[in-house]
Amino acid sequence: MIRDRSVKLAHVLSRRKSIEEEETYDTKIRLKRVLGLMDLTFLGIGSTLGLGAYVLAGAVAKTEAGPAVVLSFMVAATASAFAAMCYAEFAARVPQAGSAYVYSYVTVGELAAFIIGWDLVLEYVIGAASLARGLSNYIDSLLGKAMSKYLLEHLPLHVSFLSPYPDFLTFFLIVTVAGLIAWGVKESTLLNNIFTTVNLLTLTTVIVAGSFYIDKNNWSLEKDEIPEKDDFGKPVRGGEGGFMPFGVSGVMAGAATCFYGYVGFDGIATTGEEAKNPRRNIPLAILMSLIVITIAYIGGACILTLMLPYYLQDEDAPLPHVFDHVNLSPVRYIVTFGAIFAISTSLLCCVFPVPRVLYSMGRDRLLFSPLSKLNSKTQTPVIAITFAGLLAALTGSLFNLDQLIDMMSIGTLMAYTVVAVCVLILRYKVREGEEQLDESSSSDDDDDAGGTSHPTPTSASARRAFCALSAYIVLALATCITHVNVENQLVNGELWAIVTLLVLVLLLVITILIMCCQPKNRERLSFNVPMLPLIPCISIFVNLYLMAKLDRHTWMRFLFWLVIGMMIYTSYGIPHSVKGLKMKRAQQEQAEQRVEQRVPAAENS
Repeated sequence: MIRDRSVKLAHVLSRRKSIEEEETYDTKIRLKRVLGLMDLTFLGIGSTLGLGAYVLAGAVAKTEAGPAVVLSFMVAATASAFAAMCYAEFAARVPQAGSAYVYSYVTVGELAAFIIGWDLVLEYVIGAASLARGLSNYIDSLLGKAMSKYLLEHLPLHVSFLSPYPDFLTFFLIVTVAGLIAWGVKESTLLNNIFTTVNLLTLTTVIVAGSFYIDKNNWSLEKDEIPEKDDFGKPVRGGEGGFMPFGVSGVMAGAATCFYGYVGFDGIATTGEEAKNPRRNIPLAILMSLIVITIAYIGGACILTLMLPYYLQDEDAPLPHVFDHVNLSPVRYIVTFGAIFAISTSLLCCVFPVPRVLYSMGRDRLLFSPLSKLNSKTQTPVIAITFAGLLAALTGSLFNLDQLIDMMSIGTLMAYTVVAVCVLILRYKVREGEEQLDESSSSDDDDDAGGTSHPTPTSASARRAFCALSAYIVLALATCITHVNVENQLVNGELWAIVTLLVLVLLLVITILIMCCQPKNRERLSFNVPMLPLIPCISIFVNLYLMAKLDRHTWMRFLFWLVIGMMIYTSYGIPHSVKGLKMKRAQQEQAEQRVEQRVPAAENS
């Protein structure tokens, strides 16, 4: 009995939707298709090219990579491109609202889909809260800290895990943005396009103006040219000088930091139901936005490190600092103006995807059904937008976000990992309609032979590929955790640490080779990930490594959020799931048919 219940529970948790089911929802509960290629591209640029464009390059150059921050951005762009390509293929397959949530529901199963959807809600809510708080602090600093001083004096919050004071400006900013999004998709994207254009023009002005003040010698400074202290008497961390003062390890450490500067393009994938020609435009928009962002980051990093030596950069406001250094004050004010638009754009784009995920989960009844209701006039999920806006506004205005920032990235990295895994699953899976043919034509001899000569996947080859993929994920996780915990031993050249890591890497290579030997689906899409399975496997490894670098407190908070989600799923999602109810009805109909078939047989006997 226990075994039967376990099998039944496993069947419930792994039930999957087909792509056809996603495309057959009632048009009354569908979003309007109003977003063109430019709208989608600007959505990706706006959500990604935020405050990082004004802060990230200077901070990484000073503390981790030096002028080689340019290489750090290139490495980060390559890793992000691998994840972007996986998203682009899935967007071509399943052009629906919900992004990684829908992708995992179609390929992995309902439980994985719920976890990813719940993670995405966490990522976007905390992202919006932190951006709004950052914009509030930025405006407060321009006002001479008048707002924070007044609130600290009159409305202090004496709770250790809360903000020192309630930030009403943060609350107002998020509620305003949520109102704009509820007003209509076309209207909110038009505003995003305007803000993103201003942001790009600002960065272009910075690059053009700064190019007249560059000094090539700043990329080739000798170690003895680096002073021990800066202009303020603080010790200088100069490394070995030259283009890579902190070596290859510094470049890679900088790349890990720069990787977070590319987080946000996945928001494009949540617009599957609002995009015109989504199978073509979403993959194109993802890749085009990534190219524009990379050019902007690398251009800004080059100008910063050529205008001023890396060790003199300002970690908090590098662009205003370098233009002050060359007495170009007008550009400083342009940068200040552009930063406000950049943060505002990122805030709008960060709030934008949350209701899409909630809407998709509510439509599947894994979350409460009112979240999927659309306003008859604006055709937007107003209840989902209101809920997401209030949650982000309360979080941003009441909580101290210093320890919560990492939680924004954990949801993103997990979503990236799941999408890469899903791409591999679909490529090696036997396509529907070919399963019965495969079963009738294959034999035990085929299984023993390996099946690699088949032009399309078989049941046997699919099993081998899935086993190799499972082994790869486990080994990649073990490799990442091992590397994070034995970094000091590796630096000291301890043999046992080097041998352990080499063995794990060798096993990883073997699992990839096994997957390479299995036949793949050759379905032609508007975009297919090239060099399969290498690119998705690299994406999985990078994401797992960055997750392994997060501290245990981040994981504890993430697990707490996950427990809340599982309580909702078990009490509401499992009994109300649309897919589950469809399966129950199908089983009842089959049972009734069997009874009907037995009655005539009994009468005849």
